Amino acid sequence: MFSVLKERVGDVLLPGDEFCCGPQETLSLTDSGKPERLVAGPGIRQSGDRLLVSRSGVLRHKEPNKFWIESQQRRYVPAKGETVIGIVTAKSGDVFKVDFGGSEQASLSYLAFEGATKRNRPNVQVGDLVFAQFVVANKDMEPELVCIDGSGRANGMGVFGAGGLLIKVSLGLVRRLLAPHSDLRADLEKLFPCELVVGMNGRVWVRAASVQQTLIVANLLQSCDTMTPSQRQQLFKRVQQGGL
Repeated sequence: MFSVLKERVGDVLLPGDEFCCGPQETLSLTDSGKPERLVAGPGIRQSGDRLLVSRSGVLRHKEPNKFWIESQQRRYVPAKGETVIGIVTAKSGDVFKVDFGGSEQASLSYLAFEGATKRNRPNVQVGDLVFAQFVVANKDMEPELVCIDGSGRANGMGVFGAGGLLIKVSLGLVRRLLAPHSDLRADLEKLFPCELVVGMNGRVWVRAASVQQTLIVANLLQSCDTMTPSQRQQLFKRVQQGGL
């Protein structure tokens, strides 16, 4: 099945497509250390001796044996440990309510900030943007966010957003931006030096040297959502030459 899957890498697959697992192959959702085991990522699930595609998108592969479906999904499902961009919508006692784009709002304690105490409360207002991390995220409990890491440090999290622009993109584009050696991020930095805050929930905050450059970067990011790498390079070249 490895050879069959590798032949289909880059192809568009649809829900219901399946691959049969031979007797010498083993499926695993967690063990990625053994090259003889196949790791099924997002969009692919195991059913007996078969691999079933559960979402439409492009089949991707990472050596040695990880396969997943890359799609233009926009609906975000919270996961513990992921960082997101949220909007403070209300204050309720000692807890802030934060909209992160999910099916329900998350709670954020005023003590979940670096240096916060009962006397030294953080200056958080309704409408502020926060970059926070999920510590509780399951279907049976209210999602809970914090703006500190395990050692109590902010580590880049907290209230932010002055002078920038918040946009919404697909979750696939977010993963491309957060990749260790992202071509998209490198191409953007060559065009306009800018600050990016990327949330796993599909929200991206952008700030460049001027309002005009900020709007251009935001429009480029949203345009790249459905472009191939060659189309993106042509677009960036036109922008660099002043064609837009």
